[in-house]
Amino acid sequence: MATLMDLPARQGDNREAGWVNRLFTREGSTPEYQELKFLLHRKLLDRINLEALSSMAGDRVRAEIRVAVAKLVDEEKTPLSLVEKDRVIEEILDEVFGLGPLEPLLQDPTISDILVTTPKLVYVERAGKLYRTPVEFKDDAHLLRIIEKIVSRVGRRVDESSPLVDARLPDGSRVNAAIPPVAVDGPLLSIRRFGRHGMKGEDLVTKLSLTEGMLELLKSCVKARLNILISGGTGAGKTTLLNALSSYIPEDERIVTIEDAAE
Repeated sequence: MATLMDLPARQGDNREAGWVNRLFTREGSTPEYQELKFLLHRKLLDRINLEALSSMAGDRVRAEIRVAVAKLVDEEKTPLSLVEKDRVIEEILDEVFGLGPLEPLLQDPTISDILVTTPKLVYVERAGKLYRTPVEFKDDAHLLRIIEKIVSRVGRRVDESSPLVDARLPDGSRVNAAIPPVAVDGPLLSIRRFGRHGMKGEDLVTKLSLTEGMLELLKSCVKARLNILISGGTGAGKTTLLNALSSYIPEDERIVTIEDAAE
């Protein structure tokens, strides 16, 4: 199977350079590096005043935490280069403010699916193809903590009495997680991401997903308030088509959605 390391480097905005380098580098996968990162994370939680930080603005909090992490890194006897120091600081900030090792993947708009099958085995789907990434979690407990962080944001919980959970990220990405005893080999996590810009009916015609005649028929069915059933397998484009068709609902009509996991 192809790996993410086989892909050519992307030419893009300089702002992307940091997470691209982190995503394509395997050095952070060593047990020693992971142990150092978690040691610093624990020390940080022991030192910071969470109550004081909660009253500060988001940007200021991140700046304060960055300074605290930098001091902890300097106190460590482990020899680190400037690049390694910057890397560990960014990854600890991801642990505190984001979803840890998944943050570089979530910042890549070309990734449509993130599949965590074990703490050491993370795949992504890009342009319809599956690639293995160098991204790793420390262990099952680390992965479980990230899952709990995701579901707690939407007021849900995951434990032995409720081992299956559906949730979503702030950007609308769909999250499915399973933990033991349902997942016999450890926690599982999948994140289904949606495009940042919704596709319109005309876009589907341009991409040859629909013909102009098909679009006109569906558009007329929507305006005539006929029942429409949209079905298909995973990744077939059900939500994309539904969103495109919903744009043809007259503005004076009321829309009611009934969903298990809000999309």
